[in-house]
Amino acid sequence: MDLFAHLATGFGVALTPDNFLYCLLGATFGTLVGVLPGIGPLTTIAMLLPLTFKMTPVASLIMLSGIYYGAHHAGSTTAIMLNTPGDPSSLVICLDGHPMAKQGRAGPALCIAAIGSFFAGSFGVLLMALFSPPLAGVALKFAAPEYTSLVIVALIATVVLARGRFLLNIGMSLLGLLLGTVGTDIESGSARFTFDNPNLADGINFIVIAVGLFAFAEMISNLGRGRTTRPVPAPLRSLLPRRADLAASWKPILRGTILGSALGLLPGTGPMVSSFASYSLERQLARDKSRFGNGAIEGVAGPEAANNAAAITHFIPMLTLGIPAGAAMALMLGAMLVQGITPGPRMLTDHPDIFWGLLASMWLGNLMLLVLNLPMVGIWIKLLTIPYRFLVPAILVFCCIGVYSVNNAAFDVVLAAGFGALGYAFSLLRCQPMPLIVGFILGPILEQSLRRALLLSRGDLTVFVMRPISATLLILAVCLLGWAAFSMRERKQA
Repeated sequence: MDLFAHLATGFGVALTPDNFLYCLLGATFGTLVGVLPGIGPLTTIAMLLPLTFKMTPVASLIMLSGIYYGAHHAGSTTAIMLNTPGDPSSLVICLDGHPMAKQGRAGPALCIAAIGSFFAGSFGVLLMALFSPPLAGVALKFAAPEYTSLVIVALIATVVLARGRFLLNIGMSLLGLLLGTVGTDIESGSARFTFDNPNLADGINFIVIAVGLFAFAEMISNLGRGRTTRPVPAPLRSLLPRRADLAASWKPILRGTILGSALGLLPGTGPMVSSFASYSLERQLARDKSRFGNGAIEGVAGPEAANNAAAITHFIPMLTLGIPAGAAMALMLGAMLVQGITPGPRMLTDHPDIFWGLLASMWLGNLMLLVLNLPMVGIWIKLLTIPYRFLVPAILVFCCIGVYSVNNAAFDVVLAAGFGALGYAFSLLRCQPMPLIVGFILGPILEQSLRRALLLSRGDLTVFVMRPISATLLILAVCLLGWAAFSMRERKQA
């Protein structure tokens, strides 16, 4: 009965005129950036972060989350019609979605993708409603030593599971931790790494790093690739799938939903890994593997469901434990911290309106995406005719205004530009920014928890191994490092 009462509270919050409008705006923006290649949800969330200062915490989360799962929902549209994924997680949809479109079956592919997305999104929302409260209840037993060990596990898991080379990921995570120490030490009052610059006395603003590493760096990277020619979209005859399509799709949708929901909980995996894992699973289970790559509808249904299930369950560790499972979740965590809301086990008791309102809005947003994606396919395809060079100036001006408005300081704009150049250099070196941004977010939390734990134990380091939960988490961290070392050794011998 408590669950139904909480859901009623959540829908009461989500259905208020303002929050419903922000949900619609988030889903619409998400669809737009999911359709347009080269922008993506990370860039858009980073660009819109300054706007959230003028919004209520629940409204800002509803809009930002709508952008995130809306982009993952809409990325399959251009993957199927143009063989151009709007979002990297939709790359696998091109393998069978576009061959279906060239066979005159773009409509069934789009419809099955939309059905799979809605089912997976609804299932992910149900998992959040069922398992977030028990998980938060367990987390309430955490003290400073447990939080320290949990943050260490999150940092190591991000390094181990993120794409790219292990040693480079370690370097990026350490750089993020160092950037998190810039500013005035809360306990001693001494300046750290400010270089006598008063603009750095309060540390580096999260908005500056987010806009620089994601928005600016992405624009530089896309402009560096030069002008690309858009392929002609495949003809769209009918959206209705045949009975055979539905029969062949429901099992892959179910398997993809379960697989994506599980992988979405793990740091460093998320929608992209989930979609590729689902495609591999469906190909292994198929009787005729030669169909894959030539228009197998299972290659669309399973990955699309896994993609969207992971996008929803990605929120669970961030909201209940305060641990971001990916770069987008780190951005949202930063947005909440800026507004004075600390995600974690107490969020369900201290801010139930935010948690349950966000959860209800996710289901409403998934319902909106059905309307936005299927009947309006033609409109989204026509938007692809806009050259990217015309979008860049508007995005650039918007980002600069947003960064400047945080502290009314031109220094922040210059610093964001510096991080943009750094982010572009990282892309050339194939360094993933996710470990850096997660390290920047979790660094201060790790420092505070470590100091508190050592203060309570009077400097006794054994407190981290004498407490069962903390010791278990540290053993998990060691196992992750061992698995990473074993994988590196296997790759060298191969």
